[in-house]
Amino acid sequence: MRASERAYLALRDDILHWRLEPGTVLAEVEQSERLGVSRTPLREALGRLAADGLVATQRGRGLVVTGVSTDTIVQLFELRQVLEQQAARLAAQRRDADVFEALRDEFTTAPDLLDDRDPEHGTYYDLVSRFDSAVDDATGNPYLVGALRTLRPQLVRIRRVSRDDRARLRAAAGEHQLIVEAIAHGDAALAASATHVHLHNSLRNVLASAERKLA
Repeated sequence: MRASERAYLALRDDILHWRLEPGTVLAEVEQSERLGVSRTPLREALGRLAADGLVATQRGRGLVVTGVSTDTIVQLFELRQVLEQQAARLAAQRRDADVFEALRDEFTTAPDLLDDRDPEHGTYYDLVSRFDSAVDDATGNPYLVGALRTLRPQLVRIRRVSRDDRARLRAAAGEHQLIVEAIAHGDAALAASATHVHLHNSLRNVLASAERKLA
């Protein structure tokens, strides 16, 4: 793996999981030493993070991790609604039913994945990620998929705001199951509607948590 790619992935992971919090200054010398790369690949990595919207230049401070405000959350969800509803609609029209029937069966076990043995809920989020990938593949639209994949890093960071709400996670798992079932059955209208409901509930929950988490 190239040094710039290694630096990019490490910094991106630190930002998405709030180990580098909003407002953190990313000094080149410090980050080069921490990551064990020279400044040239580090600059390339920082450029990619800027394109992702995860870092930005701040006057007098240099590059800093971008903030997450309630306005940002609302704007990202406005875009998410448009993209994910259309993706669900297309997936229902073009899907391989066997793929989504298998995912539907997996989502029936989702509540069991949200227990205290896995406080980070990694197994559950892996299932959600596989669902996202299946929808991406089913849409048959690389431009839509490209837009979704650009948006998702920001959504991962937002998800950390309310990830400790177990009741919401269980409800979200049920909402995902309904979306999967609609896609498996080829019901495009229901898939889009269920996606709308899921994202509406997710936004309400994130905004309810944001004041405390982002203070």
